[in-house]
Amino acid sequence: MAMSDPLGDMLTRIRNGQRVGMPTVRAPASRLRSGVLDVLKREGYIRDFHTEEQRSGISELAIELKYHEGTPVIQEISRVSRPGQRVYSKIKELPRYYNGLGIMILSTPRGVMSDQEARAANVGGEVLCRVF
Repeated sequence: MAMSDPLGDMLTRIRNGQRVGMPTVRAPASRLRSGVLDVLKREGYIRDFHTEEQRSGISELAIELKYHEGTPVIQEISRVSRPGQRVYSKIKELPRYYNGLGIMILSTPRGVMSDQEARAANVGGEVLCRVF
């Protein structure tokens, strides 16, 4: 059976993995998921991620979670735009999350980027998720 929200599934795997203190979690690979993980890595929310080939044509992402003194670095991670309700935002209307302490991840015509990068590039798009 096909998954209706693959990105939401990956975010839930990360959230659940950090709750129980797992060092790594795995999720099926896609370009959108890799783009979101790349932003999380650049912003310092995860240690690293890499793609592993399971069998021919099937890849999986191994995500190394990050902890600071035993507590998860990601305090909150949630999906904003869902398959049933897409959320788009112009860059001037995009609010700051936790007064700029958290980030929002956007899918823009120039690729997946954080809200700070989108403001610098002056480009809006679909708000995928928010992280604090």
